[in-house]
Amino acid sequence: MAARTFPEMPTPSSLLSAYASMSTSIMLFRTMFNQLFPRELRRYVLNAVRFYWKPKSSKLTLVFDEKDGLTANHMFEAAEAFLCTRINPDSERLRITKSVKENHINVKFADSETIADSFEGIQVSWTYVRQQPQQRPGGDGDTLDYASGNSSSGRGGFSPERKYIELKFDKKYRETIISSYLPLILQRSEQLQNQKKIVKLHNLQSYGGGPGHKESVNLDHPSTFDTLAMDPGMKKAIIDDLNLFLKRKEFYKRVGKAWKRGYLLYGPPGTGKSSLIAAIANYLKFDIFDLQLSNVGGDSSLKKLMLRTSNRSILVIEDIDCSIQLPDRKGTVLSKLPEVKSGRDPMFSLSGLLNFIDGLWSCCGDERIIIFTTNHKERLDPALLRPGRMDVHIHMSYLTVDGFETLAANYLNIHDYHWRFREIKELIKCKKVTPAEVAEELMKSDDVDVVLEGLVKFLKRKKMEDDESKDGVDDDDEESEVREAKKAKIIS
Repeated sequence: MAARTFPEMPTPSSLLSAYASMSTSIMLFRTMFNQLFPRELRRYVLNAVRFYWKPKSSKLTLVFDEKDGLTANHMFEAAEAFLCTRINPDSERLRITKSVKENHINVKFADSETIADSFEGIQVSWTYVRQQPQQRPGGDGDTLDYASGNSSSGRGGFSPERKYIELKFDKKYRETIISSYLPLILQRSEQLQNQKKIVKLHNLQSYGGGPGHKESVNLDHPSTFDTLAMDPGMKKAIIDDLNLFLKRKEFYKRVGKAWKRGYLLYGPPGTGKSSLIAAIANYLKFDIFDLQLSNVGGDSSLKKLMLRTSNRSILVIEDIDCSIQLPDRKGTVLSKLPEVKSGRDPMFSLSGLLNFIDGLWSCCGDERIIIFTTNHKERLDPALLRPGRMDVHIHMSYLTVDGFETLAANYLNIHDYHWRFREIKELIKCKKVTPAEVAEELMKSDDVDVVLEGLVKFLKRKKMEDDESKDGVDDDDEESEVREAKKAKIIS
């Protein structure tokens, strides 16, 4: 049997010689490449080599730049807001931000941090990247391309700082991520922005038929549906109606109606109409536009003021029966009422107001709520009251037992029974007392017993005064007023 031969192993000296020869060849090729080819051609060749020799990956990366040229990239902002809700508790670095106008601290993920997420079983990863300005080789002749945000042709200078977010996932899920996951991020970001939004109160004014202007302040009114001294059933009905209104954009579009809702709040003074408006604004995060009809110069001014309101807003016209004496659609001014303030005659018509509410001009905006308040519903023109103008009529009644329990919890921090409650509730049942009157009594001392004793005396005194003033009142009229006060429900 012939002996098997093996190739002779190279000696260390031969390996060193081959390495030196290869290094010399590479250096020679590099020198010739740099000397014979212009810089632009060298860059093109190197990029082509990198592209074709780059190993193919199964991952796809989507890049969300902070800016698109000089314009802010909404997708970057939405992704950043969304990822704040996905921060890993084990993260080692976080960014903390807060603007002067914000009341809260923002916690965001920091540079080079990676956040894992999943969507419909698809695993994705997010990375925040910040590229610091880098000096380019050469002179100082670089210029900034303002269209793209990048530095121009390479004669030196600094490249601008770049911030972007990378989203990586398997390529086969590209359509699902782009068509479903990204729209979900936009929707979630909008919800987060609405939660952080500072509600504004705008005062619309117009004089002499001019375009008018608006003055704005933050709405710091703390009223919410939890703190309203209102019948629980009525609260739930209002909240359900608001929620239904918010989600029916496509419904309003399909039936050909403007996406708006009209409310009429009526009842005696001090029953919480303004507090309900503030609670609605705080619940929806809608700005309030307060319109004083006595300052409106005419129909044209009314239309111009309408254009100054924004989407997702509440237009409020308070005490419409007292603020101005509206002429009817024929131009005839109704008989003067004692509560109507004296002053100049109105220069706009009821037709102009109706067109402002539900005519063509009412379509200048989406997701709007119009609220009228009055102490005397019966004094309003029937044309104002029909559905489409005032869709929901809410009677703001006198204080009820449930309303008193809410006030006791708010002002006295009493969430259970107190021995004074039985007597107080009996007095409330047979008395017309407003939430504002009772709230004023609850603020007179920090001692709960002293406050409740004072409230009992106040209710008894009110009852005595009312009994004395009722000597000439017909019993049937009294019973009808009590029934109206106890009704306290929404009439759709």
